[in-house]
Amino acid sequence: MALTPDDVVTKQFQHVRFKEGFDPDEVDDFLDEIVVEWRKTIAENEELKTKLAAYESGEAAAEAPAEAPKVEEPVVAETPAPAPVASTPSHDAEPAAQSAGIIELAQRLHDEHVAEGKAQRDQLIGEAQAQAASIVAEAEQKGREERARLEKERTTLEGRITELRNFERDYRSQLRSYIEGQLRDLDTTATSSGSTPVSAIGL
Repeated sequence: MALTPDDVVTKQFQHVRFKEGFDPDEVDDFLDEIVVEWRKTIAENEELKTKLAAYESGEAAAEAPAEAPKVEEPVVAETPAPAPVASTPSHDAEPAAQSAGIIELAQRLHDEHVAEGKAQRDQLIGEAQAQAASIVAEAEQKGREERARLEKERTTLEGRITELRNFERDYRSQLRSYIEGQLRDLDTTATSSGSTPVSAIGL
C-alpha cells in the first residue's frame, strides 16, 4: 500500500516501558517505509523525465519533415510545441511536491516525538529527584528518632546499673555487719560459757 502524507501525520507509535520515548524498532520501520516511498517517487520522477525527453525528441523529429516544405510558415509549425511543455512541468512537479511534503511531515513528526521524549524525560527526572529527596528526608528523620530512642535507652540502662551498684554496696555492707555481729555474739557466748562454774549449771 502506497504511503501518503496523511499516513505520516496520523502515524501513532507505541510507548515503550522502562525506557524513555517510543519503540526504536517501530520508529525505524516507519522511517524505512518513508524512505522506500521516497525512492519510488524519485524513480517515478526520473522515468517521467525520461519519457518527457523522449516525447519532446520524438515530437521534434516528427515536426522536422513538416517544417521543410513550409519554409514560409514557420509560426504555424511551432504552435503545437508549447502545449506539452506547459503541461509537463505541472505533471513533473506534483511528485516532487509530494516528496517534499512527505519529508517535511516526517521531519515535523520526528521533531514532535523528540520534544515529547525530552518532556517525558524531564518529568521522570523531576519525579525521581523528588522521590529521592523524600526518601532521604524520611531516612534522616528515622535516623534521628532511632538515635533519640537509643540515647534514652542508654540513659535508662545507666540509671539501672547505678541502682544495682548501690544495691550491691548496701547489701555487702549489711552482710558484713550481720556477720561481724554474729561473730561478736559467738565470742561473747564462748567467753561467758568458759567463766561459769560447774556448780552453777547444776552438775
